[in-house]
Amino acid sequence: MYAKYIKQEIPDLNGTGHTQAFYRMELTPMSHQQFVSLCAREGGYDESTILGVLSLVRDKLSLSMAEGFSVKIDGIGTFNAKLGVRDDMLQDAFEEGERSHNAKSIKVTGVSYRADNDLIGSTSRRCILEKGGVSRIRKPKFTLEERIQKAKDFLTKNTFMRVPDYVRLTGLSRTTATQELRKLAADPSSGIASRGSRSQKIYVLK
Repeated sequence: MYAKYIKQEIPDLNGTGHTQAFYRMELTPMSHQQFVSLCAREGGYDESTILGVLSLVRDKLSLSMAEGFSVKIDGIGTFNAKLGVRDDMLQDAFEEGERSHNAKSIKVTGVSYRADNDLIGSTSRRCILEKGGVSRIRKPKFTLEERIQKAKDFLTKNTFMRVPDYVRLTGLSRTTATQELRKLAADPSSGIASRGSRSQKIYVLK
């Protein structure tokens, strides 16, 4: 079976005058039951056996990560729990006078996964690609100045702003919104600053 690739246009954020491109696979959803049936058919096991093993792996994987273990499954990858501050709490900062959160303010916000090289190599060897199409950038509805003003108006009414808020305000894609906010936070004249890092990054008025 052939997999299709998409040529994706991304914005020119470096001022070169040219947009850039990267390639992504066009994904077709496979349900849990479809995957179980495939494993049963190809592996010669009953579906109930595979369901039992998957359930056991899920439960023990979540327990191990909850206890602070970084779990490596050979041929699949390594799993780690990610922590963050609760959504209703402000991000900490290493500044004098800043209040630190206690354990009740912190929760598991996700799981990081690093694929095993064997899994990547096996996938690459089996993958046969064909062209699937081109995805172009959506033209923004507002100018940069209008987007900045919308962000400032939002921040005068709210303590902080996250990337999804900026996406909703401006109509930009999440990737473009993330990149634009990073540039604004690095520009002293924008009036917008950032706090935190990665998935816990928030934006505030300077």
